[in-house]
Amino acid sequence: MKQLLLAFTFFLSLNFAHAQDSDTGNWFIYFGNQAINKKWNWHNEVQYRNYNFAGDMQQLLLRTGIGYNLTENNNNILLGYGFINSENYIPGTDNKLANHEHRIYQQFITRQNFGRIYLQHRYRVEERFLENDFQVRFRYFLALNVPINKPKMEDKAFYLSAYNEIFLNAESPTFDRDRLYGALGYVINKNFRVEAGFMRQIQEKTGRNQFQIVIYNNIPFKSAK
Repeated sequence: MKQLLLAFTFFLSLNFAHAQDSDTGNWFIYFGNQAINKKWNWHNEVQYRNYNFAGDMQQLLLRTGIGYNLTENNNNILLGYGFINSENYIPGTDNKLANHEHRIYQQFITRQNFGRIYLQHRYRVEERFLENDFQVRFRYFLALNVPINKPKMEDKAFYLSAYNEIFLNAESPTFDRDRLYGALGYVINKNFRVEAGFMRQIQEKTGRNQFQIVIYNNIPFKSAK
């Protein structure tokens, strides 16, 4: 556990040292995962991203997908679709330019549990249909959750959450971005948990800080009695 936390701290220090700062924004995020049966699940996701705390929209991301459990709880493959509406400021002005992106993605998630430490690895490939371009991108996501006041991730548990995700392009430049995140979370019940945290996003020539408020809604399958 100490080694993992030290590794996240090390990557965070590198990010702050090698990127220029910009204003801090905020992301409001909803992640939903509903079990269709013991094997199949439906993923749904909404991310509302702002240049400031709220009201100055940077991006609206809608994502969904159908997943299949290779094992009961620990290994899942998924095919999904995403729609992204971005509103980027035109340099030197207060005007924005809207861009739309359609995205198809495939991913594999595997989960591990070591005592109080919950690990998740996610491997994702994205086919990005931009307005005037087509790109392929690869993403690797490593996350951990550690409960504080409970022995495991159960009702009324406070927990520490952290992740690092790296994005790589199929074409040059290979490095697209890196995200490092830390948060405090609370398990409301088996279906809902919430997090409030801070994310540092690093791109090739710039960096940006983001506060994040996240809601997770996980509905397991209930077999008929």
